[in-house]
Amino acid sequence: MAHDHTHVQEFFGSRAADWDARFPDDGPAYAAAVADLGLRPGDAVLDAGCGTGRALPPLRDAVGARGTVLGVDLTPEMLDAAVRAGRRVAGQLLLADVSRLPVRTAVLDAVFGAGLIAHLPQPEENLRELARVVRPGGRLALFHPIGRAALAARQGRRITDEDLRAEPNLRPLLAGSGWRLESYTDEDSRFLALAVRHG
Repeated sequence: MAHDHTHVQEFFGSRAADWDARFPDDGPAYAAAVADLGLRPGDAVLDAGCGTGRALPPLRDAVGARGTVLGVDLTPEMLDAAVRAGRRVAGQLLLADVSRLPVRTAVLDAVFGAGLIAHLPQPEENLRELARVVRPGGRLALFHPIGRAALAARQGRRITDEDLRAEPNLRPLLAGSGWRLESYTDEDSRFLALAVRHG
C-alpha cells in the first residue's frame, strides 16, 4: 500500500502547481455536483482527496458559516496549491490519508470525492472508512467533471469492463462498504454517483 501512496503523491505532487490552470473551466461542474449533494446550512462535510480545493468554496456556500468543511489530501503540494489559491478560508485543510481519517465516527453529514475512486489503493476498505465517519443517512458524492468515456479519450486509453466507476461494478462495491447507490450519471460533461450511508 505504501507503494501505491508514493505513486499517488508523486503523480499529483509534480502536477500541483499548474493543476487549476490545466482545467480552468471545471468550477461550474464542481458547484453543480455540490448542489446535487443536498447539503444544508450547518452540515459537516469532508472533501476527500481535495487536491487544490476547488470544491471547498461551493461546499462552504452550501453549509454556511455554521457548517464544517474539511479538506483532506495525501499530497502536500496539492494542499499548498489550495492555500495559494486562497481556498483555506473555505475549509480546514488536513494532510491525511482517506484510508485512516483523523475524524471521529459518524460525525459528518456528507463526503465529496472528486476524481477519488480511481486513486484508492483498496477501494472497498477505503469506501468503508468514508462510511465510518458519516452518520447513517448521510451522503456520498463521487464526482468527476467529465464522464468516463471523455476521460479515457483524454488519457488516450479505452474504457474496460473492470473500470470501478462502471455502474455494474460501483453499485456492489458501494453496497459492500456501507453505501447504497441512489443515482448514477455518466455523460461526457460529468460523472456523478450519489450514495447514502445505510445502517
